[in-house]
Amino acid sequence: MSGLLRVEVADDSLFGAENLPYGVFAPPGGDFRVGVRLGDYVLDLAALLEDPTFSTPSLNPFLAQGPARWRAVRDRVRGLADTALAVDAVHPLSTVRLLLPVRIGDYVDFYASIDHATNLGRLFRPEAAPLLPNWRHLPVGYHGRAGTVVVSDTPVIRPHGQCRTDSGAPEFGPTQRLDIEAELGFVVGAGSAPGVPVTVDEFDAHVFGVALINDWSARDIQAWEYQPLGPFLGKSFATSMSAWITPMAALTHARVPLPTQDPEPLPYLRGTDDHGLDIALTVRWNGEIVARPPYARMYWSPAQMLAHLTANGASIRPGDLYASGTISGPGPGECGSFIELSRGGTQPVAVAGGSRTYLADGDEVVITATAAGAAGRRIGLGQVSGRIVPARTG
Repeated sequence: MSGLLRVEVADDSLFGAENLPYGVFAPPGGDFRVGVRLGDYVLDLAALLEDPTFSTPSLNPFLAQGPARWRAVRDRVRGLADTALAVDAVHPLSTVRLLLPVRIGDYVDFYASIDHATNLGRLFRPEAAPLLPNWRHLPVGYHGRAGTVVVSDTPVIRPHGQCRTDSGAPEFGPTQRLDIEAELGFVVGAGSAPGVPVTVDEFDAHVFGVALINDWSARDIQAWEYQPLGPFLGKSFATSMSAWITPMAALTHARVPLPTQDPEPLPYLRGTDDHGLDIALTVRWNGEIVARPPYARMYWSPAQMLAHLTANGASIRPGDLYASGTISGPGPGECGSFIELSRGGTQPVAVAGGSRTYLADGDEVVITATAAGAAGRRIGLGQVSGRIVPARTG
């Protein structure tokens, strides 16, 4: 097909030319390649820019080219967005297939929300201080399993594991306390050399963009196995990631100061830019809005997480992913996990299909988010969704 087409974008669209998130898509009958979303369309960058870097089923080659190249491509696409484009380079979003946008080498999950950590501390240690002694001194995290990060809309199979019974002895079976964790993921672009830490102020030179994350959790499996070495089977079975990565360049107007950090972090966790972000999440459980977690309240910034992740000399590579941990606020309607929302499973939540404390088979969770844009507008971060399917038998 030949000819030209001007992409019409509604004035109230969350995906205008100031956004332009990246993803990997396949048009009907075609191969997967890199595109950007503009309104309700996907622009084929390999065709639009005549650049083979974008003809691969992963963003990794582009990410490895670094910030100057990221800026040049974004500027060029923004300039083309208001012009007539080759029809072959424009595809309705409703017609394409979407793939996980990056090859993830390493995945790290943090615990950066003071409200989430406080809420869980009060549930688990009601007679003690909710925050453990190290919490205000470093971004607590753990290495997750990159191989089970899946793109949004991939079904989530209820996992098996060991759970403690009322007798105190464990038994092996499907989790009965399947939960979500509404998070923000940060996608590494330019890597670093082994033995060379990345400083807080070098964040923008290494991190390409953000994507919504649902880090599913089996709370009963996790409670039995995590001491003393931390999360394992209760977390590694599935992590859902949005099909779209919003570049940090689109979030300039979303930058906000961090909440006060007390005590002052150690020198390697200090920088000249706070790197807080005005991002508002919405969690829907079977179509019902059950929470609106505010990312702006996160205690540790993504730049501090990256600095701590590499402080011991660990290197990063293009496509690596690290996530914020559950995003929660202090209010009852701001919880980014159902263990908080249901007060440890004691207060059922009314949703379509009946009252719930944790997820039932067939339940669907959809997490969306918007960020502050120019002139009071908001831009969209897409969505991450997943439906629970029964545990496998046999």
